[in-house]
Amino acid sequence: MDIRKYFYISITSSDEQEIIESVKKGIVFKGFNLWVLVFAIFVASLGLNVNSTAVIIGAMLISPLMGPIIGMGLAVGISDFDMLKRSFKHYALSAGVSVVTATIYFLLSPINEVQSELLARTSPNIYDVLIAFFGGMAGVVAICAKEKGNVIPGVAIATALMPPLCTAGFGLAQGEWMFFFGALYLFFINTVFISLATFLGVRFFRFQRQTYIDKKRGKLVNRYIMAIVIATIIPAVFTTVRIVRESMFQNRANSFISNELDFSGTQVIQRDISWSRNAIKVILIGKKVHESQIDSARANMRYYHLGETSLSVTQGFDSDSLSLLSLENAAIEALYQQDEQTIDELRFRLSALEQETASYRKYADLSEVVTQELHALFPTIASVSIGQSVRSYVADSTADTICQVRLYQTKKLNSADYQKLTDWLKARLGTQQLELFE
Repeated sequence: MDIRKYFYISITSSDEQEIIESVKKGIVFKGFNLWVLVFAIFVASLGLNVNSTAVIIGAMLISPLMGPIIGMGLAVGISDFDMLKRSFKHYALSAGVSVVTATIYFLLSPINEVQSELLARTSPNIYDVLIAFFGGMAGVVAICAKEKGNVIPGVAIATALMPPLCTAGFGLAQGEWMFFFGALYLFFINTVFISLATFLGVRFFRFQRQTYIDKKRGKLVNRYIMAIVIATIIPAVFTTVRIVRESMFQNRANSFISNELDFSGTQVIQRDISWSRNAIKVILIGKKVHESQIDSARANMRYYHLGETSLSVTQGFDSDSLSLLSLENAAIEALYQQDEQTIDELRFRLSALEQETASYRKYADLSEVVTQELHALFPTIASVSIGQSVRSYVADSTADTICQVRLYQTKKLNSADYQKLTDWLKARLGTQQLELFE
């Protein structure tokens, strides 16, 4: 059986002209097209602002941004330089209008918090390159097919052309240049590799060139294309290497904690694994673990390729305390014995123990989230420690619970940024009783 016949694609000269005309119509941003883009940007900005994936996908479905990008790839592929100029002109227009529209929205929006959907568009990596390239390949095959179906809208969603422009507008409105340049870089990645995929597809299908180019000039064009591709992909490769190394570190650290810190009668209730600081912090509750056991576990870190990693173990409860698991098991046993009094007592003890550990969970969970947000808002902050303490007043024998935050930063904040940071932390942590240490 010849399997090649299932993959064979045939394009006639009349099909070729029809495809080129269809792409040319999608290039122009004027009148209705431009207004659709503006409204789609507003919808996408709203989705990013409220962290709604569904709204963002809806905005990408109605966005006409794919037209000029595919047009540039097709124009280079068929050597139609007039079409290339027109495509680039409308591409620049659409990108400029998108960023300005998003900037206006975020300047007027009362919600200025950095959401996860915004953060996701600021650190592109090699996977974004691959998504753009294979999405572009699907797109070029789709435009060559008579029945295009829903491939083009799908490509627009998969490559996420619109959200980076909205994120760039957010960065411009908030003065967050890392957001601005990171998002524009992601948009540029999508542009280059969708265009590259279109260019390769056109050459593969042997479209007739509109202008004759001699071999010398053809080689020069190919070199320019290769230079742009390499220059675009290099920063993404570095980002990917960092992500892979961090992921491997996380896996090794979790494996170490699971195997070496699994002591009888104890539970790991919190783990803080930091690749940037090369450190592992663990909080244990239950039966007290002897320091020699912890030292033995620390000595085994080299077997997990964590020899240079620091380990900090905090024990939240002494040996007389019961772990949550022990209390739950005791409650189940009492339930079978139909001893209501014992059940109520155990429930009370469980509730008290959960309240006692709530602060550990609350600030440990907050610390991980707040650290990422703080680094985005204040890039000089490398890490942050959040805890809770009790301040007692000798004069009137009263006490206050105070949230303490310690910053580790590469450069000290000025007074205006320090006040801005203090106000943000109070709002983010939901407390007015805050002490900030640098």
